[in-house]
Amino acid sequence: MNVMILTSSPNIDGLTAACGNAAKAGAEETGAKVVMVNLNQQRIGNCHACGNGWGTCRNEHECQVKDDFQNLHASMADMDAFVLITPVYWGEMSESAKSFTDRLRRCEALKKEKTFFEEKPVITVAAAGGSGNGITSCLTSMERFLTHVKAERFDFIGVTQKNKRYKLETIHDAAKEIVLKRKDK
Repeated sequence: MNVMILTSSPNIDGLTAACGNAAKAGAEETGAKVVMVNLNQQRIGNCHACGNGWGTCRNEHECQVKDDFQNLHASMADMDAFVLITPVYWGEMSESAKSFTDRLRRCEALKKEKTFFEEKPVITVAAAGGSGNGITSCLTSMERFLTHVKAERFDFIGVTQKNKRYKLETIHDAAKEIVLKRKDK
């Protein structure tokens, strides 16, 4: 079982990183192979809405903007489950998460064949390190992305500094459960 955990914060010791580490520990406890990706350490730019708004993403399901997106996108085909973790900025996903998911959505959403996410469970985590505001709108944005790429919604988890202790346990347990449920299929 292969699980990809995507984080998207420049702070490698912050709340988002702690959430990623909790998910990794939970998935690995079940014997899953975990691939950790920090989107802030990737060179992934914004969608260019090529041509008349669509480039090769619409029909070929590949982005024509050349950067680290291509390799990361291709590697997702071999994954069995995903965990997407973002800090909450202005009630939204981080800019690195938005850039990645915007391009990914364009490549995956209109596939006639199975998407890389179809029938695969995804846990989303919104980590609001400051006031805790914006978690709900951020998770709503993440749910919209999952709908477009036809992913199986496994869990939506909001984390703040106030609830960090028990929410990290929740993330750990959710990542463990995503693997166990997948193995039962």
